[in-house]
Amino acid sequence: MSYTLPPSTSLNYNSPINPNFPSPSPSQSLLKTLNFPFSIPSKLPLSVSAPKSSTANYNDVAGLDEEMGRIKRLQNGSDVRGVAVEGEAGRKVDLTPPAVEAIAESFGEWVINGLVTEKGRPVEDIRVSLGRDPRISGGSLSVAVFSGLGRAGCMTFDMGLATTPACFMSTTLPPFLYDASIMMTASHLPYTRNGLKFFTKKGGLTSLEVEEICDKAAYKYANRLTKVSTLLRTTPTRVDFMSAYAKHLRDIIKERVNHPQHYDTPLEGFQIIVNAGNGSGGFFTYEVLDKLGADTFGSLHLKPDGMFPNHIPNPEDKVAMAVTRTAVLENTADLGIVFDTDVDRSGVVDNEGNPINGDKLIALMAAIVLKEHPDTTIVTDARTSMALTRFITDRGGHHCLYRVGYRNVIDKGVQLNEDGVDAYLMMETSGHGALKENYFLDDGAYMVVKIIIEMVRMKLEGSNEGIGSLIKDLEEPLESIELRMNIVSEPRHAKALAIDIIETFKVYIQVGKLEGWELDTCGDCWVSDGCLVDSNDTPTPVDAQMYRAKVSNEENGQYGWLHIRQSIHNPNIAINMQSTMPGGCLSMARVFFDKFLITSGMDRVLDISQIEKYIKSGIIE
Repeated sequence: MSYTLPPSTSLNYNSPINPNFPSPSPSQSLLKTLNFPFSIPSKLPLSVSAPKSSTANYNDVAGLDEEMGRIKRLQNGSDVRGVAVEGEAGRKVDLTPPAVEAIAESFGEWVINGLVTEKGRPVEDIRVSLGRDPRISGGSLSVAVFSGLGRAGCMTFDMGLATTPACFMSTTLPPFLYDASIMMTASHLPYTRNGLKFFTKKGGLTSLEVEEICDKAAYKYANRLTKVSTLLRTTPTRVDFMSAYAKHLRDIIKERVNHPQHYDTPLEGFQIIVNAGNGSGGFFTYEVLDKLGADTFGSLHLKPDGMFPNHIPNPEDKVAMAVTRTAVLENTADLGIVFDTDVDRSGVVDNEGNPINGDKLIALMAAIVLKEHPDTTIVTDARTSMALTRFITDRGGHHCLYRVGYRNVIDKGVQLNEDGVDAYLMMETSGHGALKENYFLDDGAYMVVKIIIEMVRMKLEGSNEGIGSLIKDLEEPLESIELRMNIVSEPRHAKALAIDIIETFKVYIQVGKLEGWELDTCGDCWVSDGCLVDSNDTPTPVDAQMYRAKVSNEENGQYGWLHIRQSIHNPNIAINMQSTMPGGCLSMARVFFDKFLITSGMDRVLDISQIEKYIKSGIIE
């Protein structure tokens, strides 16, 4: 589906501008030696001086330092995210067309420079595609992306409504084979948000690469501070890539099922319900399932609507899973599917109405992958439960736990394979799942394809059990909760304070100030310098600090773990707790609050109201 440009938008040619900005200095390690007790700097030095005149260039204008900071803070790990339209209490619009134009231009230059370095010669006709979800800000921000890419000297291709995995696949599937791609989405976040995800033929960009792009974009933005130019050399070429991508998925199902009676319609006799959440996932119903013979009656919210009127498009959302469960049971369907907005994540509901997401989804995918690749390694983030580790190892697999962040988990799997360790599945508890066989791409539709293929195979083998039977022996934590506490600081200083908090937590455990707590060896990995790494690895620079601790009690035995991390580019600390005993999470929260936050003085730099409310209520929220 293509989009309609706002009436005021002009698409005339404007000569591309390629200002040369100095590259940022090499990233410095975030790790540092800490002095205790903890203290907050009373004054931080400014990097620029006061303006000397109204015509001074950027380096002479102190006020623009904050403008640059706004662009840099749009980075969210390996993505860019921000508020794109008014309507969110307490948040101003920061993902503006000028900001998006500067970021897109910097990405285009980054792609061109990378190809020049790779080929050792000048390159021409660099081709970049853009897809987007149905958010209401997509039209105006798409113009800004095309403008920025045009400034960098790139040819642009408009995929219209698309999915995040499709954007990457547009760099690999002929005849498209674009040099790079951008997906405009903010995943499951409210309609007011939007963002950018970046791809080359090598896959998604790393956090450090996006940081470099945003740093350069900040200079561009601060030097202009003018309205976005919508003057383009030519209008972007509109392409129907989603049809090709859907055929690609259909072919995979047909070839791998290889149905003995009806090869071209292997899903005949199966009823499958899709809940697209009014995002980009409706295509999977019409272009994949229906054309393979499935009955999709009862599917939900397939029409794209950037206001997301029914519920958050998110397989972790309780409402999304509940309405899908109801539809599955009412229609006696074989499977329910829940996609997030841009379809890089998914969750399912089995034929008995059991929601399968989080650890359950990882276990289901692990069970399928270990059938095909015995003895393989499954990489997950460190929030997964100890029960999941047992589930994987009981089936002959290996469990590698790594830093939170889907890009971190995927990159770890890539690294393990490069080191000669077979790792076929990388999954984060949020639902991001990537497979070695599929370009290490976190593709929610491809993950569902794997589940559907297994479901059909089970039926052909004579089984009457649903897909949920594969995880019936997975133990679940009795209690589980995530808490977030905002850091009381200016945004520019929040990350440094968060690192201090995380490192202080580590020290408190190491010196025995938290009785019964110890740093977790985390399956096949161990804790080193704030991240989880294999014992034979050299830790790489980290973009987020974290530790995981086992929590034990002499009277009751081990009852769970606590995982604390600095959110990658958000000014808060996230705490995940799981327990196999009633009240275990509450006990951990009390210890964390009383013995760590208060005695270390960290309660002075954290907004502890949420954890106070949790402790006083005594219930899991």
